[in-house]
Formats: sequence, C-alpha cells, structure tokens
Amino acid sequence: MKKLIPILLVLTLSGVLGACLSGAQPEATEAPTATPEPSIQIPTENPLDAGEEPTCIANPPLPTPSAEDLSVFTPDPEQDWIKGPDDAAITIIEYADFQCPYCSFASQNLQSLLEKYPEDVRVVYRHFPLASIHDKAIPAAQAAEAAGRQGEDAFWDMHDLLYETQAEWSELSVEEFVSWVSDAAADLGLDRTQFEAEYSSQEIVDLTQAAWIEGQELGIPGTPYLKVNSLFEPQATAQDLTVHVEMIKLIDQQFTACPPMTVDPDASYQAIVETEKGNFVIDLFPDVAPMAVNSFIFLAENGWFDGITFHRVLDGFMAQTGDPSGTGYGNPGYRFSNETSPELVFDREGLVAMANVGPDSNGSQFFITYDAAPDLNGGYTIFGEIVEGMDVVRNITLRDPQSGEDLPPGDTLITITIERQ
Repeated sequence: MKKLIPILLVLTLSGVLGACLSGAQPEATEAPTATPEPSIQIPTENPLDAGEEPTCIANPPLPTPSAEDLSVFTPDPEQDWIKGPDDAAITIIEYADFQCPYCSFASQNLQSLLEKYPEDVRVVYRHFPLASIHDKAIPAAQAAEAAGRQGEDAFWDMHDLLYETQAEWSELSVEEFVSWVSDAAADLGLDRTQFEAEYSSQEIVDLTQAAWIEGQELGIPGTPYLKVNSLFEPQATAQDLTVHVEMIKLIDQQFTACPPMTVDPDASYQAIVETEKGNFVIDLFPDVAPMAVNSFIFLAENGWFDGITFHRVLDGFMAQTGDPSGTGYGNPGYRFSNETSPELVFDREGLVAMANVGPDSNGSQFFITYDAAPDLNGGYTIFGEIVEGMDVVRNITLRDPQSGEDLPPGDTLITITIERQ
C-alpha cells in the first residue's frame, strides 16, 4: 500500500512577480522584497461533503505531462547546458536572460539547490534573451555560447561571471560590452582569439536570435521561467524550489490508500514521543477522534514520523510537526475530515490536534498547544493531550517559516511508539 503517486501539486505560474516580462514592460532594478508563499498546496479536488460522517480519501494521482510538453521540456544533451546527474529524479529546465535581474537571483537559488541535493536535482539552462527590453540580452547569450565552444566548464564559468557582474556590464553600450566580455573571457583563461571569432560567428548569432523567437512562440511569459519534470512551473525563490524538491522526494514515502480502521474506540492508547530534547507522552482520544487516532497510530507504526522535524514552532501558540518533507506542505497520501466535539475545546496547553487547511484536509501534520486557543475551536480535530513531558515540548526550538528570516534547524522527532493500555 506504500509508495507510488498519491499527491497532487497545485502550482502557480511564476509570471509577473519576480520576473522580467517578455513584453515591453518596465524593467525592475532590485530583487522583490516580499517572498511569496510556496505554490504547492494540499489537494482540493474531490472535497468531502460538509456535514457527512468523517471520511478518508486517497489523494488524486499526479497529472502527467502532455506529449507537447514532453517534446519541448525534455532535456537534450546535444543542445542543452546541463548540471547535475543524468539519473536525477528532479530535472529543472530554466529559461533565462543574462540581463534580467531576477535571473541572477534565480541562478544563485538553483546553484544552492544543486549543492543541497547533489544526487536528486539537475538543472538545464536555456536562453530566452528578452531583446525587446534588454539591449545586451542577445550579446550576453552569444558570449556564453562562445565560451561554451571551449568546453562545458567554460560555458558555466561565463554564465556565472555574467550574472555576478551584471550590474557592471548592464550599463555599457553594446559596443563597450563586446570589448568588456572579450577581456572577461581572457581573464577566465579562454583563448581570446577563438572566443571573439565564435562570438561573432553566424552560427552563434543565429542560435541566440532563434532562442528569442522560440521563447515567444512557446508563450513563455518572462524570465526566469522554470519547468520541473516537464510539468510543474515553480517560482524561482529558494523557498519554492525547496518545497518542490522535497514534495517530489516525499512521493516515495506516501501511501496509496487510507489506512484500515483498526483502532478500538473503547481502548486506551498512549504515544511515547522521543525527541532530541527528551521524551513526552500523549494520551490519545479514540472515542472522540477515532479516524485521527487510527491514522496517527498507523503512521507511527509505519515509521512516517521517524527522524522528522518540528518545522513550525510559535512562541505562546503551538509546536507543529508530522511532515517528513519539513516544508509544512507534506501529507501521507490521503486526507480525512474533521472530528470535533463541543465538549473538547482549545482551553489549555498540551492539547494535540490535527493541522489542516480546511475541514477535509487532515493528513499527518499535528500540533501541540502552548496555551488556550479559542479561535481554533470547531476547526481542528483534538485527538490527544500531553500527560508527561510538557516541559520538553515547551523547550522545542522556536521556528517561524513565515518570518522571512534565516531559520535554525528544527528539533528532531526521533520516533513515536504506541502503547495500548
């Protein structure tokens, strides 16, 4: 019942926020200050009907790339510039313009991604020089291609240099740029005579001109434009890229169906939670929330929680975990509806409840309250309570993914052991 493809990634186009548009639009001169939320969301297809008995359903299957997308967005080792292993599970195709400020930031984020996931990710670079708004977009693409004629490493060296020095050469005239980039090629250790000949060759001129035309014909809205596994279109922020990679990696851990209902509503169950800060014990409430308790036990006994992190911990509010991806977007491959009771409310610390983005989206993520939270009443399933070790829970490292700050590593949840009393 484990594995396969039960998660749907609902994605938004990177288009206008943090991009250089392909039409004649005003050019941005700085990186956007706001970081958008990651674009992967918990599935919303086939919602459970409100008011019905609590129900569990498996996630719908992933969509598959169209034949047209596969023909365009499949890497071509003969023509594309590629970094990363050939057998990487995740291929990111990037259409970019060396004079686009946002592409410079995207380049840094993609390089960081390659360093973080050296076995899982490969990046394919394709030119989309926005000649309508950037006067040196095509000349810069020519420079990278000319460098590439002296070796793949030479292409990437020129690629990196053009982005790192973008502010310097963007202010030059086209004539000044030609002189500047020839000097830069020599500084990189390239054969200057060969570089200059390749730069102005008809083959490279035609190739870069064609890239501008082909990008428009494909309908690419701007740069940077990314395509993941011929299907998904993430934003180029570090957060969004990491979410996509982690969610794709999570697929192999997910389940293809809801767990069998084996919990006894009349029995007593405890969960011993081992963390790097110490242990705590949860009394589970199978009589009030049998579906949530059944899922929690199933996941614990199948190792879902082993080695994961407390990814969101807010002072005075709650500590949240249950997502092996660590992104806050992961689920176990199925989702179920709320089980709430007017007699059981968020009136104290130590309550354990399911996290969700709506009444029918419970999965594996859960949280522990640090105080009363009456605003949550009726919207979240309370399925347990801390009976030992609340001091351990209070000591979990604070971590707010939405703060926009560099975050400390989340504390590790080592394992959960279930005991029937």
